[in-house]
Amino acid sequence: MKKYFLKTFLFVFLSLICFSAFASYVLIPMDENQKNHLKAYGIAYKVLEKEKEVNWLLNYRGGSFSMEEDSEIVKLCRLRGVSFEIISSSQMANIIDEISDPEINMDVVKLQKAPRIAVYSPKSKRPWDDAVTLVLTFAEIPYDVIYDEEVLNDVLPMYDWLHLHHEDFTGQYGKFWANYRTASWYKEDVAFQESLAKQLGYNKVSQLKLAVVKKIRDFVLGGGFMFAMCSATDSFDIALAADGVDICEEMFDGDAMDSQAQQKLNFNNCFAFENFHIETNPMQYRISDIDVSKERTSMVKESNDLFVLFDFSAKWDWIPTMLTQNHTRIIKGFYGQTTAFRKSFIKSNVLIMGENKSINEARYIHGEYGKGTWTFLSGHDPEDYRHFVGDPKTDLSLFPNSAGFRLILNNILFPAAKKEKHKT
Repeated sequence: MKKYFLKTFLFVFLSLICFSAFASYVLIPMDENQKNHLKAYGIAYKVLEKEKEVNWLLNYRGGSFSMEEDSEIVKLCRLRGVSFEIISSSQMANIIDEISDPEINMDVVKLQKAPRIAVYSPKSKRPWDDAVTLVLTFAEIPYDVIYDEEVLNDVLPMYDWLHLHHEDFTGQYGKFWANYRTASWYKEDVAFQESLAKQLGYNKVSQLKLAVVKKIRDFVLGGGFMFAMCSATDSFDIALAADGVDICEEMFDGDAMDSQAQQKLNFNNCFAFENFHIETNPMQYRISDIDVSKERTSMVKESNDLFVLFDFSAKWDWIPTMLTQNHTRIIKGFYGQTTAFRKSFIKSNVLIMGENKSINEARYIHGEYGKGTWTFLSGHDPEDYRHFVGDPKTDLSLFPNSAGFRLILNNILFPAAKKEKHKT
């Protein structure tokens, strides 16, 4: 009997050794050889949903992913048109050795849990009305849509990552009044927002939005990850700075704005910006001078509208390295309600990750607040240079390798990474 158990033990032990020696990995390259960069993120997310780990190989072939071979994942890559390679454990070990070289700007971060994703957006909006919901849908990454009622009912702690749809948190309806006040969609939006504010116990839309902003601020303070684009970026900070101050003219909230509103702004409340000036003219299509859309029109054209991603140290600055993973460092520019940030108004503790140095504007910024983090990406749609009201949706099947949309998806996976790096 003893000899039988010994033979069984040796058989199992040797089998495990053989299995380890011949174990295979799926490598999803994210360089120019990848056929569908955007859907590759969805594959990584799917692996995390299966409660398996993903190695994010920072700066290795454009920020590639690797995971243990799984027949379902291999099949999914084929179905979704995602390029992949099957490599041996020894090949994987060689890649890790290369990445571990202190002279090489690469590193490995383990992704361990699929983040729970919420998108702050009116329920009436379609997925293609916002770049984030558009790319999440295309990449087949699940998310929940929440809005003011859910935020005020404290659902945010249920989520790891929150995106802010291009909202105007100042209660001025995106400053569309000058050009679109007679348009049916504008009237419908105003009526909806005013009705919702009353339903939730607020006299003004601006008061409702401020309450929502404070809930989101506390979500970040407690350790949440917040991402925003377009007007949700600067309007979020402006709403915080204007806490208790009426910055809305009569056509927006029924009474005149505070004549001393500018002097009463509290920039200490802001995440990213300071010393800016609110736009008090209702005929001007912007809410402050943080946005440089107006000034840049005479300096850039679509053909030369670009911004450059900074190159960070993967081994020391792994968070911004993760957020800037791409197959190119040069990103095509694109307009929005908030197109770019004036660098002179960005706080000194904010990290600029992408900029157009020639016209001194920042496009992609990041910072910490309490236990959490926030990221702002300016502009509306990375593949729709000037997105106008009523424009058709962007068909991402035509842009599966979009470098601009990759920046959004980098942020999606960010919460899945452990704070401390682990080597394989």
